[in-house]
Amino acid sequence: MILNGTSYRDMVISGANNLANERENINRLNVFPVPDGDTGINMSLTMGAVRTDLPSFEGDVSQVADKVANMLLRGARGNSGVILSLFFRGISKECKGKETVDAPDLAAAFQRGVDAAYKSVMKPTEGTILTVMRVAAEKALEKADEYKGRVEDFMPFVLSVAEETLQKTPEMLPVLKQAGLVDAGGRGLVVIFEGMVGYLQGNPVALLDAEGAESEAETESAFDQFNTEDIVYPYCTECIVGKSDAYIGEGKAEKLHKFVLGAGDSAVFVDDTDIIKLHVHTSDPGKVLSEALKFGSLLTVKIENMKEQHSALSSGAAKDVPATPVEEVKEEVTDAIPEKKYGFVAVASGEGMVSVFRDLGADQMVIGGQTMNPSTEDMLKAIRMTPAENVIVLPNNSNIYMVAAQAALLVEDKHVEVLRSVSLPQGISAMLAFNPDGEVEENVTAMKEAMAAVSSLSMTFAAHDSTFDNREIKENQILGLVENKVRYVTDTREECMANLCDDIKDACVVTLFYGEGVSEAEAEAMQGILQEKLGDDVDVMLVDGGQPVYYFIISAE
Repeated sequence: MILNGTSYRDMVISGANNLANERENINRLNVFPVPDGDTGINMSLTMGAVRTDLPSFEGDVSQVADKVANMLLRGARGNSGVILSLFFRGISKECKGKETVDAPDLAAAFQRGVDAAYKSVMKPTEGTILTVMRVAAEKALEKADEYKGRVEDFMPFVLSVAEETLQKTPEMLPVLKQAGLVDAGGRGLVVIFEGMVGYLQGNPVALLDAEGAESEAETESAFDQFNTEDIVYPYCTECIVGKSDAYIGEGKAEKLHKFVLGAGDSAVFVDDTDIIKLHVHTSDPGKVLSEALKFGSLLTVKIENMKEQHSALSSGAAKDVPATPVEEVKEEVTDAIPEKKYGFVAVASGEGMVSVFRDLGADQMVIGGQTMNPSTEDMLKAIRMTPAENVIVLPNNSNIYMVAAQAALLVEDKHVEVLRSVSLPQGISAMLAFNPDGEVEENVTAMKEAMAAVSSLSMTFAAHDSTFDNREIKENQILGLVENKVRYVTDTREECMANLCDDIKDACVVTLFYGEGVSEAEAEAMQGILQEKLGDDVDVMLVDGGQPVYYFIISAE
């Protein structure tokens, strides 16, 4: 069998479906105990458009491969998603101009994909998805001539090499060996290959029904630790969509209507001439909003965490329960005409955190962070909507940096600088160091120095039982992080805060941001612990950040 455009398309769709079906199993392979933008979800969301939009696309291999690459590049989420998108981008470049591909062609395409993926990572780590794809591509090149027109026999060989390499990843990464797990990203790639082989052998993988798929996509909020088990879909999600030209008129958004009906319960959908208004209770509001964006621009957005509201009502503490923080989006403006020299795009979540960046001069806020990794398309839109000649991007999370960097490469009419800010305190310090009268290079240098000078500490909970850094961690124990690394494991937040104080050295100003679900009384008590431990010479300020996942974030300068 030689692949034409249709068979290549259907092979990739089968792989994407298999990935979506297996994403929760892939999530469980995450070693890091902190609630994260899980690998399975990030990779599945990256390939989301392939599952929904590619089936109707027609073309030769060159055209289909290019379409797949564009979809993945714009939908990429998290480091694993970016690496996956670049792998398929390399494949598309090798397939350019070809109507069909055989085994040697496919092997060369895989190798080009590996080259593209490795170039995107400053310090590639072996024992990850990169290793699995590299070894599979190398062996594929060695054996491809033996298969030639028999792609249906060639791909099972590639799959066997990938599976064998995956099983060796614990020997390459001590953290995997300690946890007794294989690499999550590598497993995701193997799952894609499994789906591809299934198609070639006459057993294409179908996507699970909407209810099953959505339940697998559910991610827990840091503060969903309540006796509210009856709330299956915790996020009340509403938005108004200003229709793009293709959907002007009533009844032209039936696809979105069907999606919303399958995304949860309590769905309400109004398809008017110029706008769409939708409401749904769902486990993944980001996916609903991403689907809505395909039909136009988001005019307004509101998301509320019903588990949190229910818990507050049950305890009698329901005063002013904050909604899950989401930036309300005004009518979208793409490719904004530069009106000033500098503009900022920052990533944050939590009403208070977003307000801090807004007050410091951020033009566009992308709502995201831990467990909520925005896509390349999200970042690209924000950059294009910024009316400045030079746009400085602050991803504020290590798992979002690569996505932001890829988005910057797609912008042609503006100069974009993506700073490697890996925490919210770093992003805030960078903006404080900005000089509107300085040159770009001077500002970038000053902002990097400010980022290096601030200490970032945080407190969250263990998402699952794990063996990490030579210690046993139980689900829901309290974790104290210093520069995004687990330093303390305790049973109470008070004990964790006291321990974190020991890592604040030579600070003059400390800011304590308290998160979603933390009461003002508890926040003040934690402020008191900090003040007592650090002494009167240190100013400890308290800010309602409203951030999810982290009970507290500490900035020490």
